[in-house]
Amino acid sequence: MNNIAVTIWHFMNNINNDLQILNFNTDSRTLKEIQKRRTFAIISHPDAGKTTLTEKLLLFGGAIQQAGAVKSRKTEKKATSDFLSIEQERGISVSSSVMKFNYKGYEINLLDTPGHKDFSEDTYRVLTAVDCAVMIIDSAKGVEPQTQKLMEVCRMRNTPIITFINKLDREGLEPLEIFADIEEKLQIECTPITWPIGMGKRFQGVYHLHNNELGLFSAGYTPKDGDGVVIKDLADKKLDEYLRNQAQELRDDVELLQGASYPFDMDEYLKGSQTPVFFGSAINNFGVREMLDSFVEIAPSPSIRKTSTRDVDPREREFSGFTFKIQANMDPAHRDRIAFFRICSGKFTRGMKVKHHRIGKDVIISNATIFMAQERSNIDEAYPGDIIGIHNHGTIKIGDTFTEKEPLKFTGIPSFAPEHFRRVILKNPLKTKALQKGLFQLAEEGTIQVFRPKINNDYILGAVGVLQFDVTMSRLMAEYSVAAAYEPIDFSVARWVTCDNDERLKEFIRKNSGAIATDSEGWTAFLTTSEYQLGFAVEAWPDIKFHKTREYN
Repeated sequence: MNNIAVTIWHFMNNINNDLQILNFNTDSRTLKEIQKRRTFAIISHPDAGKTTLTEKLLLFGGAIQQAGAVKSRKTEKKATSDFLSIEQERGISVSSSVMKFNYKGYEINLLDTPGHKDFSEDTYRVLTAVDCAVMIIDSAKGVEPQTQKLMEVCRMRNTPIITFINKLDREGLEPLEIFADIEEKLQIECTPITWPIGMGKRFQGVYHLHNNELGLFSAGYTPKDGDGVVIKDLADKKLDEYLRNQAQELRDDVELLQGASYPFDMDEYLKGSQTPVFFGSAINNFGVREMLDSFVEIAPSPSIRKTSTRDVDPREREFSGFTFKIQANMDPAHRDRIAFFRICSGKFTRGMKVKHHRIGKDVIISNATIFMAQERSNIDEAYPGDIIGIHNHGTIKIGDTFTEKEPLKFTGIPSFAPEHFRRVILKNPLKTKALQKGLFQLAEEGTIQVFRPKINNDYILGAVGVLQFDVTMSRLMAEYSVAAAYEPIDFSVARWVTCDNDERLKEFIRKNSGAIATDSEGWTAFLTTSEYQLGFAVEAWPDIKFHKTREYN
């Protein structure tokens, strides 16, 4: 980073925060705790190295002693961030997990999102709970389709993005080619913070352009603070000793970048218009520390959150937050359900009473937890930016808001119309109740949707991606002892339907009863065979609203 620019920004930001203490009646300790929080997600296309980078960040943060990289699963190691059996068996991430660790005095909440494209809906919701994101690009492949889709979601909220170009230990695209690809496909300006010295067999390390530090590459080495910095001046003759014929290449690259690359601009980065770029090899631990050191400096602390009535500032004294994810059976032995909860303002204290606004009741939160993937522990206090887990006995749903005082509804937590459908086949009719319980609890997590047709007792599953059906069947057996299968069904489009005229809606439902179903939330849905058939319905019923997305209640 440009240390002077970052220092000035932090100085001015601290002055503004201090001035706001009186406005929000916030105590100084809470304000300091807010400023220490960094809450982010990692986004990438599958196989770009997301789970590996997650593990290495935990390793550098001291949260784990040995990273169980995805590629090492043949040897019994499992990635810390993957806890579902299907994840461990297939070497993929299909659920979101939350990990908290401390690094250089900063409290970091890392949300590991599903890496498989079929589980993008879960990722979209997770992105509503973070303040910034780290985007991983495979150096050999450049920008890939899933990354583009995730960037669209980040752009909706102007989420600040830090970019990590991964797999420099392999042959790949030239750095400037990757920059051009990012800028063309993602419409975001790139500014290099570190720069690679070669790639593949010629990969020697990375040079930090703002700190003027050279770190040399050694496969699998875990550098400590102060290690690996051997050159502070490119004119130093030692550079030629270390890099030989690549020394002059580095000097030429740096000279070119000084004249041609965009300077780092904190404001443009925070607006989501510019991305600082780092290079490295996550599987070999290289370039990760440089990125993490800069991340804690420039990543934003908790920011203002929008509700349907007003904006909520994290420095407000009154407690508020929302649920963005439900995970059933994180501990199968206890058949538990955990609500993942983002604190937006105020301080959480164990045993505090808050209002659960959707059901209109006061509740006491006595057993909140923090996460290190599947490991968790009870906490006594937490602050804006923190992600805590609340034990859920079926009363908490995605999108639910909890506050100390006024009713609030945090916006932008979407549910998407499914694109694929299957009918559930129960192999043992005596397990009907267990099937219903399992399906409705899994539907609470938001990765599948369950529809009950108006005209029969079928269970129809809807999903954004087809792999979700296999995951559902696997989890029904593993967590609910229900043997089930699925078969194709002649639906490919779903829309939730509403109407300002109740009688007109009832008429629509009556005349289209074969295509009407109710989802697990009680919403009425219209299921049909194609977009073409949907068009007929839209034309025939102009006063009926057909919704492709809906916000959680």
